[in-house]
Parts: sequence; C-alpha cells; structure tokens
Amino acid sequence: MIKIVDNIREREKMQELFYYQDVMMKEFDATIIKQEVDEEGRKYIVLDNTAFYPTGGGQPHDTGMIKGVKVIDVEKIDGEIRHYVTESLPEFTTQVHGVLDWQRRFDHMQQHAGQHILTAAFVELFNYPTVSFHLGTETLTIDIDTAKISDEELASVEKRANDIILENRPIETKWVTEKELANYTLRKAVAVTGEIRLVIIPDFDYNGCGGTHPTSTGQVQAIKILTTEKQKKKTRVHFVCGGRVLHELHWRKKELSDTARLANSPEEGTVQAVTKLLQTQKGLEKALADANNQLIAFEAKSLLQESDEHLIRKTFTSRSVQELQQLARVIISANEETTALFVSEQADKLQFVAAKGAAAQFGSMKEIANTILPVIHGKGGGNDTFVQGGGEATISSEELLEQMTKVLA
Repeated sequence: MIKIVDNIREREKMQELFYYQDVMMKEFDATIIKQEVDEEGRKYIVLDNTAFYPTGGGQPHDTGMIKGVKVIDVEKIDGEIRHYVTESLPEFTTQVHGVLDWQRRFDHMQQHAGQHILTAAFVELFNYPTVSFHLGTETLTIDIDTAKISDEELASVEKRANDIILENRPIETKWVTEKELANYTLRKAVAVTGEIRLVIIPDFDYNGCGGTHPTSTGQVQAIKILTTEKQKKKTRVHFVCGGRVLHELHWRKKELSDTARLANSPEEGTVQAVTKLLQTQKGLEKALADANNQLIAFEAKSLLQESDEHLIRKTFTSRSVQELQQLARVIISANEETTALFVSEQADKLQFVAAKGAAAQFGSMKEIANTILPVIHGKGGGNDTFVQGGGEATISSEELLEQMTKVLA
C-alpha cells in the first residue's frame, strides 16, 4: 500500500512541474531545497519546482539564470532535478527567481514538435517509422526504417507536414495510465510504465513523450527537409524547423548571391554560369598541363645535350617533387643509359629524386635513399631504379647532391 501511494505521489510531482504545467512559462519563483557539489566538482541547486527542462527524451536541457547566477546544465538524477550553476548562491538564500533562456527553449520546442509532425507524416503517407531522433545545435535528423526514399516521397511528406502546421492544430498533452493507452492509437509503443504522458495532435499523431512542445502546430512555423543519407539499412533525414528555416534560408541566399556576383550572373542563372566557368577552368588546366609537359620535355632535352657522362645532376629552388619525378622519367626514357640526380630546396625542406635508365651503368638507387635520408631526417621510398624523398634542410642542396653522387662512385 505504501509503494502504491509513493508511486501516485511521484506521478503527481511530475505533473506539477512548471515545465509540464505551462510550457510557455519563461520566469518563475521557487524555494531552494539544497545547494551541493557533485562528485565531479560541479555546483548545483535543487528547487521545490522548476520551469527548467532537464536533458531527456532527445531534447537538450534549458539554460538561463537563477537569482542572477547562470544555469549551464540541467539533469534529473536520483529523482531530483539538478540545476548546474557557475557559482553557488549565498548560504542562507531560500527564495529565488528563475529566468529561462527563452530563445533556446522555444527553439527546442519548435524542433521537437516539428520532429513529431514530420515523423507522423512519414508513417501516415508511406508507413515509414522513425527509429531514432537527434536534435543538434543547427539541424535535426531522424533515421527512417527504409533503405531508400524517393525525391517525390520526400516532397509529399514535407508538404503534408507543412499543411499540418498551417492548419494550426492544437498540440495537447495528457497523462494516462497503462490501461488507458488502449484508448489511443499510438504511433509507436511506449517504453515507460506507470503514468504516461501523451503528446497529441488530434486526428494526426498520438505519441508518448516527456519533452516540451508549443501549444499549437502553427508555432512550429515551417519544416524544411535539407538532405538525406544512407545509414546502414536506414535513411537519415536532415531537416530544420521554425526559426532554423529562416537561418538556413538566410545563409543559403547569401551564398547564392555571392556566387552569382562572382560568376557575373543573375541568381536564376547561377548554375549555368558556374558550369561554364568550370568548363573554362578545365580547359585552362589542360592547356597549362600540356604547356608544362612541353617545357619539361624541352628541359629534359637540354639537360641530355649538356651531359656527356650519362649522369645528370642538378639543384633547383621551389620545384615540386612531382616535377622532379616527371623530369627524371622523361630523361631516362629518352636515354636508357642515363642516371638523373635532382635536389630541390623549399624553405627549410629538401626533396630529392634519383632515377636511372634500364641500361645505366650505376647501381641501385635505393642505396642513395638509404644513405641520405638519415642525414636530412627524412622519409622516402622507391625501388632500385627510381627513388624519391624529402626531409629537413640540415645541409645545403648542393651538399646533398654531392653526397648522392658519392654513393654512385
């Protein structure tokens, strides 16, 4: 009998919480029950009642102020709601005034209610249930129990959700017992027992939920699906609701305007203008690559003409290792008896390439790498005919080239 009475009292206490009595409450007065510090050294306050919502049910906690002190986290632990604060209140403080960060709270209510509406639309139209939900700082996601969703389905679901918002249906809450659940067609089975809180959008969605929501669908303002991605055998839907829709529209409009300005095009022609620019860029890149290849071929021919010992040695400044590799390959392909040793200096780094043709008289190029890499504290790799690497400029490029040459002696 005592246990039954305790359970009833616990349910009554839940229903009496300010954030359940009036979700639109922005300020409240309360009495301090205790001030303590948890095992992690965090200061917290417990009140006899509160409008601050603790983290739970997929909804983040509220923040705000208690008697001028910042509330940075709210959690329900061991049956009590702890308001974690930046500093403790004076020891004998008993009565306090709490103020919620209403912008944060109302945003969470918009997003949470919007998730209910979108999830219900997926079930109503296509029988795709939601298996998980995440409310992030910028966007929301729901994982839908289907491997594929078409663009047409997404458009239909988004339209249905926004129609429900425009109808400005009431969002009701009701506490029921497990036995009374049979009177409602729930979207999904509830995981809790005892007294259960239902969030109801009449003739559309009935769902067990402990979170906070606005009092009507119109307060959600709007829902916009942003993108989808595969998540194992599910589909993750990214979307925003309410004020976040305007935020998304603002930055996307700015990006479009800036892009159109750069492309010297009206906004409605941005795609075509950018496509044309990309095609031009690809053409220029190809022309530049062709010209670079011609220059390297000319450079290789010049170096071969200047060499009479089948050994080409040269240092460079600010030459990429890729260019050194290309130059070396052109040389040993043009004359298989030739060996090429190149070093490039860039700031405080040295890079090298050592390559020999198929008929070259010198030994393994790997011996060069094994000898000089410790000197420059570097890394490299390759095989007996072609190696490359780089490291610190512990010596000059000319000195490194001399050490590479000595290995061949």
